[in-house]
Amino acid sequence: MVDFSEKDRFFMTEAISLARSALDEGEFPVGCVLVAGDRIVGKGARLSSVGPHPNELDHAEILAIREWASQRGEDAKYPVTTAYITLEPCLMCLGALIINGVDMVIYALEDVMGGAAGIDFSRPLTRIPPTGKKIPLDGHLYFDWGRKIRGGLMRREALALFQEFYSDPSNVYWKDSPLSRYILSCG
Repeated sequence: MVDFSEKDRFFMTEAISLARSALDEGEFPVGCVLVAGDRIVGKGARLSSVGPHPNELDHAEILAIREWASQRGEDAKYPVTTAYITLEPCLMCLGALIINGVDMVIYALEDVMGGAAGIDFSRPLTRIPPTGKKIPLDGHLYFDWGRKIRGGLMRREALALFQEFYSDPSNVYWKDSPLSRYILSCG
């Protein structure tokens, strides 16, 4: 069992509040808070999961990174140390968090369909090209990341939001997917 601090709970509560706001707008309830030290430097809630122009780009993590990037200017004086997210990040979002220097990712609920937390960071994700040229391992983004990903913080609270979303017949986002079936099957 992973021990989380009161600080972790405080910031996850903020992410859950953002997810609640998204849900109240009819969006998929994902919230993300980026933290540097004891300060929130970026926030995001899922957008465009419903409506006339749904897309898979307006994820909470991407919106939080954009907010943080717009505030930090050219000098990254607020390095993000932790991302708190209500749902395990997908590969796109995890990659964006890594590239932007996040040291730790803490999520509430596992994403059994698209979560990327189980990636093996002990070896490169790329392979040797067919020409036989070797790829140097030093400096490889994934090989050198060496950060932490932890899940399960305030899982029940996040699960309740996702169950509320999928219990509403008007919400068709990933309806009848492995994720929706899993969420609805959790007691």
